[in-house]
Amino acid sequence: MDKIDRKIINSLQENARVSLKELSKKCFISSPAIAARITKLEKAGVINGYHSSINMEKIGFHVRAFIQVQLEPRQKKEFYPFVQSVPNVVECNCVTGDYSEIMEVVFPSTTNLDDFINTIQQRFGKTSTQIVFSTSVNHRGIHLANEDDDENDKLSE
Repeated sequence: MDKIDRKIINSLQENARVSLKELSKKCFISSPAIAARITKLEKAGVINGYHSSINMEKIGFHVRAFIQVQLEPRQKKEFYPFVQSVPNVVECNCVTGDYSEIMEVVFPSTTNLDDFINTIQQRFGKTSTQIVFSTSVNHRGIHLANEDDDENDKLSE
C-alpha cells in the first residue's frame, strides 16, 4: 500500500460517497486509476464495505448500552447465531477478562433493553450492563499517515 492508497482510504473513511473526480484531484491521478486502486483495495479485503452513519435517536432508538456476557466456551455455538439474529445488537466482540463477550446494543426504551438483558441472562448467564449517557468520540476510522503528514508524525513520537 502506497501513499496514494492511504490517501484514498483516509478520504473514503471521512466520506464513503466522495466522487472519483474529487479523489482524482486530491491524489493527482486519473479517475480510472482511482477506480482501479479502489477495486484492488476491495479485492485485497482492505476495504470491506461502505456504510451510512445513522443518528439512532432520530429513528426512535433512544437507549444505547454495552452488555458484557459471561459465557462458557460450549455456549458460543448457541450464542453467536442468537446475537446475529437480534437486529438491536450493533456489534458483538469476544474479549478477554471476566466477561467473554461485549455487545453494543440500541433499543427504543429501557424497558426493551431490560427485556433483552433478561433473555440473555436466562439463556446464557451472568451479564453486566452500562447504559451510554453521551459519546465523546463517535465511531471513526483510523487515519493512515503519509511521510509528509507532519501532524501524525508528532502523534507517533
